[in-house]
Parts: sequence; C-alpha cells; structure tokens
Amino acid sequence: MNERRPAFASDAATARYYDRRAGEYDEWYRGEGRFAARDRPGWAHEVDTVAALLGSLPCATTLDVACGTGYLSRHLHGPVVGVDRSAAMVAIARARIGCAAVADALELPIADGGVERVFTGHFYGHLPNAERETFVKEARRVGAELVVVDSAMRPEQPAESWQQRTLNDGSSHWIWKRFLRPGELAAEIGGEPIFSGAWFVAARVRWR
Repeated sequence: MNERRPAFASDAATARYYDRRAGEYDEWYRGEGRFAARDRPGWAHEVDTVAALLGSLPCATTLDVACGTGYLSRHLHGPVVGVDRSAAMVAIARARIGCAAVADALELPIADGGVERVFTGHFYGHLPNAERETFVKEARRVGAELVVVDSAMRPEQPAESWQQRTLNDGSSHWIWKRFLRPGELAAEIGGEPIFSGAWFVAARVRWR
C-alpha cells in the first residue's frame, strides 16, 4: 500500500480537517449525528469496556498524545496533560481533562522521563511507518510506558488506505488510516495486547 501523502492531503489540510471536526468528533464515540444510522453491533458496549479498561490502569501522570477532545484519557486516573496539533481539539480537551496544549506529537515538548505514562487513542493508526517509529521513540524518551488504543481490523476494511471523509458541514478530507490486529499493534510498539475487540484494540509496553 502506498503510504505517500497525496498532494491534496498535506499536513495543513490534515490540520484543517481536525480543526473542523473538533466540534463533532465525539459523535463518533457516542453514535450520534451521521453515525447514528451506522450498523455498528456492540459499539456502545465496547466503548464502555475500553473506558473501563483505562480506568483500571494504575494511577499515573499521563501525557495524552494527539489527545483530540480527551474523550478516552478522561477515564485515566492521575494528572493528564494533552497535546494535539489542532487548537480546536485542544480547547475542548482543556475543558475536559484540565490541561492541554498545541504541540507536535513527533517532537514532544516534554523532558526526558517527564511523565510516567504516554497514552494515545486513535492516532497511531494514522501514522505511516517512518512516523510510527519516530512516535514510539519519542514516547519512550518521555515516558516509562506507552498505552495505545486504536481501530481493530475488520473484514470489510482494507488493512490500510487513504480514506475520504465528509464532515457535517459537507467538506471532504483525505486521511491515512490503518486497522490493526492486537498482536500486530503490540509487536510494533514492543509490548503486549491488553484488549482485543470487534472495534478496538489496545496494547501496552513498559520501559522503566
């Protein structure tokens, strides 16, 4: 699969997509808006299960990378700081988890060993191979462990592709997306699976 970014899917275009999506982002989790009519058997239960899983992790100082609205990381125990490239996402996350800032996920503005945990939800699966390696190295530099939640491989989806997405305002955007098996995700980050579902997968690696 060609990971190379098409000319119409620049970094600036991706940033605009997430800024414009911020106000409607949680509709995806909640099954509202355009997602209300989608056939997603067991979706709501699985979202709750993932939230409970995160809530069961030990209390830790956590950096939520590409935090979006903070929808998942709000369930973690302990102080959470979010970073995201989208100022609109950061504004929502700040109200939800208390502390968030605009920053580059591949050049984290955190000192070596500055947090106990790095968490990311539905960001890892948007990264091409070279950027995945950079992200994991950055996570290891700043945190003692990494927890990744992402989208599970499904029979009707290609494992990876450029997806055209339409927002509530009618605008269309191209986004790189991968769907992952739990063992695959765990192997890539050097850890172990901690959740395998029809819609979500999660893996965790401890370095220190």
